[in-house]
Amino acid sequence: MTFGELLKAIEATPVATALRESGFLFPAVETAHVLAITLVVGTIAIVDFRLLGVPGHTKGVRRLTADVLPFTWGAFAVALISGALLFASAATKYWADIPFRMKMVLLVLAGLNMVFFHLITWRSVHVWDEVVRTPFAAKIAGATSLLLWIGVVLFGRWIGFTVS
Repeated sequence: MTFGELLKAIEATPVATALRESGFLFPAVETAHVLAITLVVGTIAIVDFRLLGVPGHTKGVRRLTADVLPFTWGAFAVALISGALLFASAATKYWADIPFRMKMVLLVLAGLNMVFFHLITWRSVHVWDEVVRTPFAAKIAGATSLLLWIGVVLFGRWIGFTVS
């Protein structure tokens, strides 16, 4: 089976067909996706701004992430599932779309940024946890994360204008 055939098979599934043919399902799933992405980006931005040392956050980084990340991961699960459903409804069109591909690349980069942050910078969090002035590496991770997630939102919104 070629990749193109796989995409067509995904589009032919009953769920994808129902989403494509329903006047209600696609907008409902899209709404859930947008709301979930909003929560993902908003909660990540809270942590990123704390890493950047933006005044107004009185919690330590570990406490803040413990409070916020359960919401982030829950919303990310909803965004992932709803995004997969939206993709299935027109897989060949989405795959051919440059903004869609850019969004996927930025999502991967955001994930890698998070992995590197946790493998490298997070190891010393016990030293700077309560300090408003975080280390340079934490600031770089926070700024990179913000830029990548803004890009995800930008290209995600762009998809709505290029895939029809």
